[in-house]
Amino acid sequence: MTISEKLYTKNGLAAREIARHLLSVKPGERIPRISDFASKLSLGRGTVQGALRLLEEMGAIHLESRGHLGTFLNRKDDHALWKIAGMSQVVGVMPLPYSRKYEGLATGLVEAFQEINVPFNLAFMRGSTHRIDALQSGRYDFAVVSGLAVESLQEKYPGLQIAKRLGPYSYVSGHEIFFADPSETVIRDGMRVGIDSTSADQYLLTSYECRGLAVELVEVNYMQLLDMLKEGKIDAAVWNKDELRYADRFGRGPFQSKRARELSEKVSEAVLVVDQEKGAIVGQRLADLSVDRIRSVQEEVEKGRRFACY
Repeated sequence: MTISEKLYTKNGLAAREIARHLLSVKPGERIPRISDFASKLSLGRGTVQGALRLLEEMGAIHLESRGHLGTFLNRKDDHALWKIAGMSQVVGVMPLPYSRKYEGLATGLVEAFQEINVPFNLAFMRGSTHRIDALQSGRYDFAVVSGLAVESLQEKYPGLQIAKRLGPYSYVSGHEIFFADPSETVIRDGMRVGIDSTSADQYLLTSYECRGLAVELVEVNYMQLLDMLKEGKIDAAVWNKDELRYADRFGRGPFQSKRARELSEKVSEAVLVVDQEKGAIVGQRLADLSVDRIRSVQEEVEKGRRFACY
């Protein structure tokens, strides 16, 4: 019987489950006892022992028994464990890489996953609500959104869980209000203000900044906001500071709303989120990512010291 065929035996199916658990065990650490695996996975002790032998036979792990101290993981092959567990790669989804900050974030994520030897692929999608919908439908293993987006969407998506925080200004450098008229610096009554309901961040910041003002909120795709300003189809829009194609021709001003200023701080942080039910194993791997590595690569790309590669 080939190794592939063995994976479809009773021991092989058990090996798939155990491989998922061993992904979170580091070399040198003690693995769960045979009885623990048997109880947790509803398996017989003999089946667990057979599954562990099969994993060793496949070169995925090497175990060392230390008597009453238990069994320890000497070394492991994460690629092999992921494959056996039926998880060929982790797939994440993040905003479209239209700014150097996002290009740096994408490059940093790729390198951080390489560092922990986990196969990784990255997709891009506009709008935090679209990304969370795709995450919960099972299309992706994790999504990159802002800290504010998580807070605002957790009531709608109760299974949403933060697996990794990347720190302030890892998502955007900040937001300002941009105006079609270069002389304007604040939103006034009668203005047409662009708003994108699929972007939790832009929607909330715009809503608080316009609260109490007699303005017309115009639903606009986030990526078209600056073009709409340029063409004079809207008078003002909240936009981040990292992508300024036409910045020199627009008026710019800070938030007047205290609440919008407070929320802007939460928008600046990138967080990696998983679905609590489906993403436990992925969450464990995300926890292993080096924030320092991601941020240092991101900074190098932002400053033009290296090319983006994702």
